[in-house]
Amino acid sequence: MLRELSSVFLAAAVALVARSSFADHYVVPSGSMLPTVHLEDHVVVSKLAYGVHIPLIPGYVARFGGPERGDVVVLTAPDTGVVLLKRVVGLPGDRVRVHDGELEVNGRAVAVEERGGRTYEALGAALHPLGLEDGGGPEFGPQTLPADRYLVLGDNRGNSRDGRYFGLVERDAILGHAKGVVLRDGRLTWIGL
Repeated sequence: MLRELSSVFLAAAVALVARSSFADHYVVPSGSMLPTVHLEDHVVVSKLAYGVHIPLIPGYVARFGGPERGDVVVLTAPDTGVVLLKRVVGLPGDRVRVHDGELEVNGRAVAVEERGGRTYEALGAALHPLGLEDGGGPEFGPQTLPADRYLVLGDNRGNSRDGRYFGLVERDAILGHAKGVVLRDGRLTWIGL
């Protein structure tokens, strides 16, 4: 009996460490990342993308490269502690402004283009869809981001409770890099983020 309980405890401990340190999944609770990520999509998150987390120890015990502009991340909201999915738009040291939902970083407008009736924004190495159907949401800045602070926004700019509401996010509050959608509308899929 003791041996069986030990095996169950060990399996649970391994699962807990793996989930909080290596990879996890996240179910999207809102439409704040539309049109990129849909309500109730299941997203795979790399917990090792930016460093090593150990259960019950706050923050990173070892850091790797920081989040990059354009990364979709899972983070803990600084005001409520709720886990959210947002896009990194401003890095430490950047001077950022949001006007009518469009970004200006370090004095330059982030490229926005229309394709097939949809708006796309160029952040990082790729274009991503941008939802402005509900307007652009609140204004932000211009503000220079301090060390170890990031600005995160939803892709659905007019309907996203994001950094314009709860403020800048500390590096340790970013839990991992969302890599892709694996389940949408009950069907297995792969949509890279």
